[in-house]
Amino acid sequence: MFKCDKCGCCCMKVGQSAVYATLDRGDGVCMYFNDELRLCNIYEIRPTMCNVDKVYTILFKSKIEKEEYYKMNRKYCEQFKSAL
Repeated sequence: MFKCDKCGCCCMKVGQSAVYATLDRGDGVCMYFNDELRLCNIYEIRPTMCNVDKVYTILFKSKIEKEEYYKMNRKYCEQFKSAL
């Protein structure tokens, strides 16, 4: 299982990706992101595209090893964090 630290950085960057454009509340931040708590308001029932493990199973399982996929996701997490 991918270890998300729930920092909210990816939720604040949905406007940078066409994949997540439908979640953009108009300022590049996800419509489900709680600014005060810096958490997703619907984390337990978040869209499939926001769940690293589900996306792996649906789209990438036959293309890349899970550890490599996690490594790639961690890399982007760190890039989002360092951009703040």
